[in-house]
Amino acid sequence: MKHLIVLGTCAVGAMGLSTALLGTGVAAAADYDGQTYADAAAAIEESGGTPIIATRVGSQLSQDECIVTNSQDHSYLRDPSDDVYVLSVTDEVRLNLNCAGGFATATNPGASVASPAGREARAAAEEAAAAEEQELAEVSTPDE
Repeated sequence: MKHLIVLGTCAVGAMGLSTALLGTGVAAAADYDGQTYADAAAAIEESGGTPIIATRVGSQLSQDECIVTNSQDHSYLRDPSDDVYVLSVTDEVRLNLNCAGGFATATNPGASVASPAGREARAAAEEAAAAEEQELAEVSTPDE
């Protein structure tokens, strides 16, 4: 029984030491989710990094208007053509983009209105449409 307790204590100690020395292995990416590609790329470049488009879904929006759905900020390995060693690149931030539009309709793809992003986009579009309609109503009634 003593051997089992000593063995268990050593295993827990070894795991704690390896976690303290090596870290947990989770990349700590800046939160670019929900920003447009233009805003996220500018923030990445301002901090000395290089934005890389990892994936792009949809074609309704221009690249600068695409929404960042996920970002990964950790080191990548490159194979330099003139060297036999592997080069570690740490300044790249991979961005996953949604270029399908703000929210899905019957004719256009986009985020589901059941998701928070889709609800926000739909509410913003409805608010803009209502403001435009109000502005047109004020202009088209000259006698009031």
